[in-house]
Amino acid sequence: MTTELEASRTTPWTWRGPALLTYAIAFAVCVVLIGVPTDPFQLFAWLWLATVAFNVRAPWRSHLAFPRDWWPAFALLVLYLYSRGLSDEIVAMPVHWTMPIRFDEWIGGGTLPTQHLQDALCASPCSGSTPPRWYDEVLTTIYFTHFVAGLTLAVVLWLRDRAMWVPWMRRYVVINFAALVIYVLYPMAPPWLASKEGYVGERLPRLTGRGWDDLGLGGFHVALAKVGNPVAAMPSLHGGLAMLIALYGIVRLRSAWRWILLLYPLLMATALIYYAEHYVIDILAGWALAGLVMIGCMLWETRRAAPPRQPDVPTAPSGR
Repeated sequence: MTTELEASRTTPWTWRGPALLTYAIAFAVCVVLIGVPTDPFQLFAWLWLATVAFNVRAPWRSHLAFPRDWWPAFALLVLYLYSRGLSDEIVAMPVHWTMPIRFDEWIGGGTLPTQHLQDALCASPCSGSTPPRWYDEVLTTIYFTHFVAGLTLAVVLWLRDRAMWVPWMRRYVVINFAALVIYVLYPMAPPWLASKEGYVGERLPRLTGRGWDDLGLGGFHVALAKVGNPVAAMPSLHGGLAMLIALYGIVRLRSAWRWILLLYPLLMATALIYYAEHYVIDILAGWALAGLVMIGCMLWETRRAAPPRQPDVPTAPSGR
């Protein structure tokens, strides 16, 4: 059966380049006119179209390999997404408000790190109407990559070699569902919500979309919140998935430059704390979860790949 890598060779760059450019323009236009895709079905369609554009001259039976391979993982992610929105209703657990505040105040010397960053990078006092700075555009973009980076990496791996794609999708699905279990058992409010409800003395505005205000997309996080859960904050899956991507790249790559991938979770953490989306303790928990997922999946794969142990055959005594 023709592999995706073999099929890709049927598409020269004289066709692939214009096809990918057309795809990028269509995606940008839809984002501006309709908004950032938040529905998993839309995202699946856009990912499929990306593979079609990449192998635009491949036969259609090759393009049908995408839904055939992806539908199990896609079904699990749809289940995760809608379960996450109801995670605080699945089991009646109290919402935790003060624990993360106390921990972060200890780290910040009596002041929340979010307060430190908003005073330094936004204004004092900071508000949602404060004009964005250049670094807001960078940090908002980094925040948004959470919704596309893991699946984009999956598409790249799938196009190159399905044997590389399967281990990554395993880690991606596992970290999502591991976080979901914790959201059910330990619902916790993020800084912006704790401030809104009066648990934090300082005003901590939610600044997530401010970097895209000039593009008219500053409210994208409001649309995302409608399919999310405001108390599904511990651990930070934004922080955890960013660290998982970095760790996966560090393990798989051999270049000395691979360690620069750690900048991604560090910048993501800066955005999350600055925008009052997460406490430091949420992010540390997300990083720890990413490490556990990596180690657990590697041990499982190693054990599965090991040849079965042959039973010991007793040696018959030699006759005299």
